[in-house]
Amino acid sequence: MDPNADTRAVGGHLSDLVDPLVPIAHRVVAVDAETADVVTLTFAPVADALAPARPGQFVMVWSFGIGEIPVSVSAVGDGGEFGLTVRAVGAVSNAVVAARPGDTLGVRGPYGTVWPTDEAVARDVLVVAGGLGLAPLRTAIDELAAFGTRRLTVVVGARDPDQVLYPRDLQRWRRLGVDVHVTVDAAARRWDGSVGTATAVVARLGEHHDTVFVCGPELMMTSAARAAIVQGTDAANVWVSLERNMHCGIAQCGRCQLGPLLLCRDGAVVRWDHVTELLRERGR
Repeated sequence: MDPNADTRAVGGHLSDLVDPLVPIAHRVVAVDAETADVVTLTFAPVADALAPARPGQFVMVWSFGIGEIPVSVSAVGDGGEFGLTVRAVGAVSNAVVAARPGDTLGVRGPYGTVWPTDEAVARDVLVVAGGLGLAPLRTAIDELAAFGTRRLTVVVGARDPDQVLYPRDLQRWRRLGVDVHVTVDAAARRWDGSVGTATAVVARLGEHHDTVFVCGPELMMTSAARAAIVQGTDAANVWVSLERNMHCGIAQCGRCQLGPLLLCRDGAVVRWDHVTELLRERGR
């Protein structure tokens, strides 16, 4: 199955129902603090619901009177509910993080391509997440753990122990048989786990994987993708999530362009062999 074709069908279905640039009112029903500056907000539709997001897709979140930002969907629930994990880094994200249960924000989407979880079932899968990059991978890991893989390994990297996201999910995935590795760049307080980069953990494992999903800072994704390929993964089976300045979400404004790609439409999830040269050229 072509995951991109499937994703565009979801986005196309939504645009048939409403103006794709008009946000739909959603009420915040829960706010969970993940770290000192990261929260997960759970949204429910006030009236009309968005199409359910697939793993890897994003939505545009509108804080009325301030602006709009793209945010990956980190949870999908019943009745049109979904979760967004947001770090406070600018005017709009600060406003979103400051929202409280009962507040209303505008949301449109979902947009973008998906992690090819259907293709990964019954395969040996490696998932590598750096920092907030675990959020776009969260529902993919849930699907893979539920559907079954031959082996599922998850490597999570964070700056320090206080920045590790979703500790309860990490424990739950372990109970489901997922091989979870957590590493931090530095540990100022007592820490029994690994210290070092996520890529170093991948290299230390020294294992071949059929399929690899990677999300996080671009330098980390590049090094993790290369490490997986060195260990025998075909570059066509390495998938990364590239974030750019998403603005319209429907491939009209061009702000998210990377070579011939418009990442709001052709990404954010892309095959590594499709973007390797584009990233190298951009870095020159």
